[in-house]
Parts: sequence; structure tokens; C-alpha cells
Amino acid sequence: MDNFFIERSKQTPEIKFDAESGVLEIMGRSIPENTFDFFNPVLSWLDEYSKNPASKTVVKVNLEYFNTSSSKYILEILKRVKNIMNDGYDVLVEWYYEEDDEEMMETGEDYEDVSGLPFTLISVEED
Repeated sequence: MDNFFIERSKQTPEIKFDAESGVLEIMGRSIPENTFDFFNPVLSWLDEYSKNPASKTVVKVNLEYFNTSSSKYILEILKRVKNIMNDGYDVLVEWYYEEDDEEMMETGEDYEDVSGLPFTLISVEED
């Protein structure tokens, strides 16, 4: 299976999904004009990946900001990853947030509760 990559822009995050290693990274900010057009290929790739995932899948979410419509798609990504876990594979979500961004930390905690996935919340220093 091919890897999946979308380069970061001012409005969209970098998406770097490596099928072989099972590392799925989402980084930057997510305020695309059309979230459906941006995220639909991401979800399609995940559907294919879930048919034959790596033995361990690590989802690394390192977003400085995302809008409400993006949050729905992030939850959708997490749902698909939960299905991989339900199929008996190891799954971990690493949720990165800037050390003084309490809101982003709490969002990670909320997503952990809602998704039922194991999260590691990781505080990073600001640039």
C-alpha cells in the first residue's frame, strides 16, 4: 500500500501517513475552506489501510489550531483508528499541545474520552 502525504499550507495541516511503519501524523493548523474536499482522501486512505494495518498504529496529532468542521473529521479519523484497535491491533494516539495551551490539552482529553482510544498527552515547548 502506498503512503499518503499532503504538504502543509497556511490553512491545511501536513498529513503524513506511513502504511508500513503504522505512523500517521497530522501537523500544523487545520482551517481548510472545504473540509470535505480536504479530509475525504484522508478517510479513504484510512479505510484501505484498515484492511491490512501495521501491527501497531501510532496516530500523532500535533495541531496548533483547528476549526469546528475540522474537529468533526479528526473525530472521524479517530473512529476509523478505533475500528483497527477493535480488530485486535495495537493503537496509540499521541496528542501534542504547547505547554501553555490548556484548551488544546483538554481537547485531547475530551477526544480520548469520546473515542475510547489510548492517548498519551505530550506537552511541547513553544518555538
